Amino acid sequence: MIVHAIIQRYTAIAGVTKTGACSLMLRSFAAILAVLGSLTAPVAAQDASRQDTSRQDTYRSECQAVSNAGPRAMPVSLRRAAADTNEVAITYAGHSTYFIDTPGGIRIATDYSGDYQIGRLPDVVTMNHAHSTHYTLFPDPRIPHVLHGWRDDGQPAQIAKQIGDVYIRNVTTDIRRYPGDESSADMIRDGNSIFIFEVAGLCIGHLGHLHHALDDARFAAIGRLDIVMVPIDGTYTMSLDGISDITRRLRASVVLPMHRFATPLEEFMHRIGKQFAIDVRTERTLRISRDTLPDSPTVIILDGI
Repeated sequence: MIVHAIIQRYTAIAGVTKTGACSLMLRSFAAILAVLGSLTAPVAAQDASRQDTSRQDTYRSECQAVSNAGPRAMPVSLRRAAADTNEVAITYAGHSTYFIDTPGGIRIATDYSGDYQIGRLPDVVTMNHAHSTHYTLFPDPRIPHVLHGWRDDGQPAQIAKQIGDVYIRNVTTDIRRYPGDESSADMIRDGNSIFIFEVAGLCIGHLGHLHHALDDARFAAIGRLDIVMVPIDGTYTMSLDGISDITRRLRASVVLPMHRFATPLEEFMHRIGKQFAIDVRTERTLRISRDTLPDSPTVIILDGI
């Protein structure tokens, strides 16, 4: 009935036959649909963009695995692929700050306070909240990505970001309220974070200012690590026995000490055990790819440690 009335109105106005009116009306409808299509296209594009972002946010970590699984063997197919992978450069800057330069040109600084700077400004900085030497509330505004390992509202920090060619995630840990408090009776839950960087087929972990042993759930959340940066001060973070136990269980191919203070390197080497080789370098930068990981677990001591 509505269509019939419209046709009659077009016939009366235009002075044409019903057939002509139908043709005129269809052409008008087509023009209207074309205009509506041009208006809805940008919205559809925005929806598609949001869907792409959602897929990125739900990226699945390639490094999460059961930590106490058997020794890893790299398949031949992966070794061939790794041969074409560019190197990651890891440079010791000082204290707990390492600079990680990815093949895609992303520069990361760990436990960044602004006190240790080598080369250009980082694109990404990660921070821990234990002491002011591990974070700054006033980073250079030119640093585009500032990642806190804690939240001010007391909730766990949840970081899972793809930035360039690196995927960055965290596993929260607790911190002591007072330096030297070994009782663990009054810990600040989720006050710190272990950061994991997944890039170029490598799983790189930074234990941060770790204050306690890790339970099975945290080991599982960390997953596989090829390279791990561990504090070896023996007092402000954990005892050397405690950090050595964690390092052995993580079984990374490369262990990079940090946060040493006055700890004799020989003492850490003794505590960590004979199953780790020791490689003392005269340079501050380690260039490494998945294909060049050592065959047996190795503690690499860069210049400046």
